[in-house]
Amino acid sequence: MSRDAPLTGEVIGESNARGMDPDSVKLKHPIQAGFADIDWSMPWFAPFATRGERWQQAALASEASLLATMNADAAQSQQHSGRGQRLAFIAQDALPPGAAYEAHIAATGCVPTRHNLHDFFNASMWFAFPRIKAALNARQAEAIDALGVGPTRGGVRDALTLFDENALLFACADAALETALRSFDWRTLLVEQRAAWGVTCEVRCFGHALLEKLISPYKACTGHAWIVAVPPAYFSWPLDRRNAWIDESVSATLLSDVQLTSRLFAPLPVLGIPGWWPANEAPSFYDDATVFRAGRRVR
Repeated sequence: MSRDAPLTGEVIGESNARGMDPDSVKLKHPIQAGFADIDWSMPWFAPFATRGERWQQAALASEASLLATMNADAAQSQQHSGRGQRLAFIAQDALPPGAAYEAHIAATGCVPTRHNLHDFFNASMWFAFPRIKAALNARQAEAIDALGVGPTRGGVRDALTLFDENALLFACADAALETALRSFDWRTLLVEQRAAWGVTCEVRCFGHALLEKLISPYKACTGHAWIVAVPPAYFSWPLDRRNAWIDESVSATLLSDVQLTSRLFAPLPVLGIPGWWPANEAPSFYDDATVFRAGRRVR
């Protein structure tokens, strides 16, 4: 395949807040919604609404209009691929035959983009968190240089793909909340410490397959949380400054010598996040053991 088969909304399923093996996930909820179905008032989309609403209108007009709008923004922002090439967006069929998707982006700066929600949200993250996207691209290209493109990605590329497709960025200034998340202690994290959300912790959706799934949200929809330790003052900063801090911190970690594995993530059911879904105001919402499971780490 010229484009690596991703862990996307087409093929990625739910870990139901338990294991993290990307090979074990199964499709349960096919994505069939279109551009018109994006509701920018939803908390997972709202941080990206300013640019997103403009792109949405371009996408509804035509594929050419969307690519032109993306490229106008890219020219203004002067963002770069993982190997320092100026970012641009091209039609998927412009990817040369036999070229590896991530390697092509790294070497040329050109992101092959289909006219669908999956690639729409992927492109959005290049603007929301440009350093993280560039770091992921750099590490993917490095792994491809070392191992080539085979039938399996290997552990590092699996972890990078899982991040890119399904990550939640969990910004936290309280170690006890981090422990609760890693321990699958849903009662502490999401009920007893509910008032801490927005004060000492918060979440930003990053994975573009996850954002695609959230067009039609369902209770078992689970992201893979990457925990970001932030200073207490972080929660008094405006949104743009918080995003920039996360972008710089996480990208630095990804480019360090950290051993990347899927075990670095912690599963988090998205609709369980306080303030993100009306039904979770009732503590009984979290009694559903098919979603809020104890997890292998506890056992």
